[in-house]
Amino acid sequence: MKTSYVIAGAFTLALSLFSAESNVGPRAGESVVMLEIDGKKITMADIERKNPTAFFQARNSFHDAQKKVVEDFVEGYLMEDQAKKEGLTGEQLFDKYVKAKLPPDPSEEALRVYFEGVDTKEPFEVIRPKIVDALRSRRMSKLKAEYIKNVRDNAKVMFNVGPPRANISLKNTPVRGPLNAPIVMVEYADYECPYCQQIQPVLEKLEAEYKGKLAFAYKDMPLPMHANAPKAAEATHCADAQGKYWEMHDHISKTKQLDMASLKDAARILKLDTAAYNKCLDSGEKADIVKGMAAEAAALGVQGTPTFVLNGRYFSGTPDYAQLKAVIDEELVVAAQQTAKR
Repeated sequence: MKTSYVIAGAFTLALSLFSAESNVGPRAGESVVMLEIDGKKITMADIERKNPTAFFQARNSFHDAQKKVVEDFVEGYLMEDQAKKEGLTGEQLFDKYVKAKLPPDPSEEALRVYFEGVDTKEPFEVIRPKIVDALRSRRMSKLKAEYIKNVRDNAKVMFNVGPPRANISLKNTPVRGPLNAPIVMVEYADYECPYCQQIQPVLEKLEAEYKGKLAFAYKDMPLPMHANAPKAAEATHCADAQGKYWEMHDHISKTKQLDMASLKDAARILKLDTAAYNKCLDSGEKADIVKGMAAEAAALGVQGTPTFVLNGRYFSGTPDYAQLKAVIDEELVVAAQQTAKR
């Protein structure tokens, strides 16, 4: 395993992800024979030559599990180290910085108010100890988390195992922002997806905040349950033929009007050559581009929208502004380190 730790007094927590691609877990077995077919030995590398993304999701799952184990180890290591510095046992450290700061139990009146919101047929006298225990446990957990964060903020922790990264082709994919930007964010999305619509303001905020440092690419992944999504995706590529991909993308994202009449009216609003645009849309001229992007998403194991791939790093679900910003800041540090080494 290529994981190393540096624990030292400092005023920052550095989480560094140096490697361009993880060298642990499944990838470590590339040369190991995984199976034999009619006597022919097949390795992981052989499989990946046929399907480069075959093990990508497995590597992501392994990396997430590995990182959780490492984070738990770091927490225990720091607590043990701090206890030694103060000449205390772990229990004494906990008592001093957590248990001692536990506030008094709520008043009887407050407990009765809390009890009124509990769905139970038991009397207050029976439930009261359980309420007190639950409140103490919740407060204890919060105090413990705050103390651990304080200790971590005063330690330097470097996690030197990089996340798996996928090589995403930008062929037929319009990019907004400088092509040589240190951050390339690819979104697999569906114009009819409500979660994609909800996160759009976050993406616009990040694009503005990291202008010049971030390039944004949109990949179409129309979901089967969204009947209007494929044509909406085609509309953006028909507009791209006239140099107005992003104008159409932004218009559809803002208006959320995806029926054919609205898509054709959008061409008029954006001052496109409507005859050429309508012919492109009606004929399905750009359908293969959309299908190709959807097939690429399927090969990566993308199962829902929106899904983000940031500098090759995969994020499923719907991350919020803080999560995406944190990863962008991490990647900017990595990019700066790589530039300094050249």
